[in-house]
Order: sequence, then structure tokens, then C-alpha cells
Amino acid sequence: MTIELNWYLPNHGDFHGLTNNRLGESANRIRASTPAYLESVARAIEYAGFNAVLIPTGPTCHDGWVVAASLAQVTTRLKFLVAFRPGFVLPAVAAQSVQSLQRITGNRLLLNVVTGGDSAEQRGYGDFLDHDQRYGRTAEFLDIVRKIWAAEKFNYEGAHYRLKNAALLRPLNNPPPIYFGGASAAAEVVAAQYSDTYLFWGETPEMVRERIRRADALAASHGRKLRYGYRVHIISRDTPEQAWAEADRLLREVPRETIEKAQRQLQKSESVGQARMRALRQSTTFNDVRDLEVYPNLWTGVGLVRGGAGTAIVGSHEQVAERIEELHSVGISSFILSGYPNLEEALNVGEEVVPLLNSNTALRAVASA
Repeated sequence: MTIELNWYLPNHGDFHGLTNNRLGESANRIRASTPAYLESVARAIEYAGFNAVLIPTGPTCHDGWVVAASLAQVTTRLKFLVAFRPGFVLPAVAAQSVQSLQRITGNRLLLNVVTGGDSAEQRGYGDFLDHDQRYGRTAEFLDIVRKIWAAEKFNYEGAHYRLKNAALLRPLNNPPPIYFGGASAAAEVVAAQYSDTYLFWGETPEMVRERIRRADALAASHGRKLRYGYRVHIISRDTPEQAWAEADRLLREVPRETIEKAQRQLQKSESVGQARMRALRQSTTFNDVRDLEVYPNLWTGVGLVRGGAGTAIVGSHEQVAERIEELHSVGISSFILSGYPNLEEALNVGEEVVPLLNSNTALRAVASA
């Protein structure tokens, strides 16, 4: 099982610090997500040898479909992992958009299906389903999309969608792999039936091992086998001391009131994955940066401020490579990495960490770049 390395596109702006574009932006230098800057980041990610770039979704992000189509014109090899929310567009329309984007990009499209764990944010888009209902809708959505890509006419009667004589004019010969995340029981059921790569946020290897065992059993019951992905931040430097000094800087620059405000917001989330991120650390109080280290080199400081993946792998280049290899050994084959700022850190990780990995695929990617 080879290692697939992907990076993150700062589709909402790039930062020298932990605070995002909702909290405390005045405390950090911000690089706006202009077309020129996103092109620079995409070129750097491709140059560094990464397989794909995750284009996130959310109310502060540019539309992922538009961004992918734009960046395809300034890159040659890089793939685009486009995050989207299936409840916001009809499945037949999405299937047609995917077919078009596959042609435009030269089959460089990957799909990240985001069901949504925050009802308040979902309602802002006009979506009033509850948590489990949203996952039920996602299951129907993916079922329909896969059927439509086969270009055979069919009718569909579901709890959320109804179609009659649905079909594309021609089959999609290269349907994009589906990356899917979610830690709830409802999410696991959808992942087992419809995802190709089941994504986890940055948990400890033992937590990952336990989730893979459960997902493997569910997938096997449907005659399927899944790949697994891992979303985490990276703070990699020449020495461990330099890496932890950088983590300390990131943390010291965040005002206490910003952390408290972020935690109040995150505690309202219905996301089981977000709850698991919060549960990794016992408290939001700390005396030393390494008080937030919950496993060798796995640091929960990011989750004090930011939602989603709340951990970072912190250490020397050799230590970061070791943790990636360890996660690979427990079943992770795909990694989605990021740093602060994303442009420089993509180059740093590509040049310093990737050559240390045992994966021949990773080494070949950097060499070709």
C-alpha cells in the first residue's frame, strides 16, 4: 500500500498564524485568496510533488468547482479534491458538472463529500434537515450519482430525491474517486456503502486503528473494501526544538479571549468528529506548548482555535516522516496536509519530509516535479 500525499488550498485566505478568517484576523498577517495567490499556491503544491490539492468548502470559501476549473489551466499534473455539500445541488446536476470538470481538467478531479455537522451553518444555506437526515440524504445522493455516471436510464424513489428517466448522454468513463468524512454511526454506514476513501481527522494511531477495524467490517458486509485518509497539519523543522518553538509561537500569538470564543463556537457543533477532536485534550489550559501533545509529535494546539482537523504533527523532518509512516502502517494510505502559511510549508514538507518516506510512489512524485 503506497502513500498518497495531498496538500490543502487556502481557499479562504492564508495565514502566518492559527487564527482564521472568522476569529482574530487582525492578530495575524493575512494573504487574501486572490486568483493570483491561489495560482501561486497550486503551482508550489504541484512543484513540491503532491498528488492533489484539497479545495475546501464553506461560507468563507470561493466556490470549489470554479476554483478547480481555474487552477487546471495553470497546472499540468496536480489533481483537485473538490469539497462540496451534496444537499445544496441536485444529484443529477452534480453528476453533469463532474463530467464536465473531468473533461476540462483532463481527468484530474477527486470529490470530497461534506455532509455538514453544523445545523446553524446549514440553515444559513436553507438546509433544515437534522444531523442523521443529512447523512441519509448523502447516501441517496451518492447512490444516484454513481447510477447516472453509468449512463443507463433509471427511475428513483427515495426519502429525499425522486428522478424519472435520469441519465447522462454518455457514460463517465473516469468517475472521480469519492473521499468522504464523518465520525458518527450514520457517517460510517454511508462510508461503507459509497465512499472510496474514508477520511479521519488527526487522531492517535490507536484511535485510527479502532475506527478502521469497524469500517472494514461494515464495508465487507456490503462486499466492499475502503481506503483510508488522514487530515492533519504539519509543523516540520530541521530540529525538534525548532519545530516546537514554532508551535509555541503559533500558540502565543493567539489571545486568550480568541481561544475562549472559538471553544464556545466549537462546543455547539453537532459533529461527532469535532467532539472527538475536543476530547483528545483534557483541558484548554496549559503551561507549556507540549502540555497539548497527546501522542509523540501529535499536538492538539490547532484545535484550540480552529474547527475541523485540530491536530498537527510537530517535530523534526525525520520525526514527521516517522509519524506518517506509523499511520501508514495502521492502514492510512492517503494524507491531506497543511501548514502556516500553506505556500511555504508545502515546499518545506515536499523538499524535506517526503524524501524521507519509504514510499517509492512519494519519492517518484517529488523527483518528477
